[in-house]
Amino acid sequence: MIGDVTNVTTGKVRLSYVHLFKPYAAMQGQEEKYSVTVLVPKTDTDTMARINAAIEAAKQKGVTDKWNGQCPPVIPIPVYDGDGVRPSDGLPFGPECRGCFVFTASAKADYPPEVVDRFGNPIINQSEVYSGIYGRVNISFFPYAFGGKKGVGCGLGPVQKLEDGEPLGGSAPTAAQAFGAPQQAANAYATGSAAAVTQPTMSAGGINPITGLPF
Repeated sequence: MIGDVTNVTTGKVRLSYVHLFKPYAAMQGQEEKYSVTVLVPKTDTDTMARINAAIEAAKQKGVTDKWNGQCPPVIPIPVYDGDGVRPSDGLPFGPECRGCFVFTASAKADYPPEVVDRFGNPIINQSEVYSGIYGRVNISFFPYAFGGKKGVGCGLGPVQKLEDGEPLGGSAPTAAQAFGAPQQAANAYATGSAAAVTQPTMSAGGINPITGLPF
């Protein structure tokens, strides 16, 4: 909820592992969710100060609402040092995470996040949103107690794309990148610089390779 100290709208961040238009589960059997990994530059001390305050407020909510009046001695939080190692496997974070704080925000499949451009208009073309772009993200931190585990999670709200960036994770090229703009592709084909499309030879007395019957 906007106005709640547990809710934060970031400054300019980089987005990775983007699943904003279709729910996704990393492993079969897991709940599918909308999600994005957010890379906050360590130089953005304002955003990190508000995130840290939001996490502390979520802990206080946990004491009153989730954890029976007591704060556990160790509370897992979802924000990690991108210059360190991943908690899942102990391996270093990717090079794109260096100099950043890293966290993943998610939303249940029933609550798709709004995704807008820098002017606030809804983004319709999903190819414009990919791992590597820069934007702003609205997030909420909340306490949880589930399956004997207690901690602080991060919920995903609206996402705003600010500008393009170098794609992460080997994203596929767009048609324009592969073939050129439509007019360029048409000119290339007309001048013979594009590869010719081979058609079946239909000479008299031959066999149609598609039907297997004589022409």
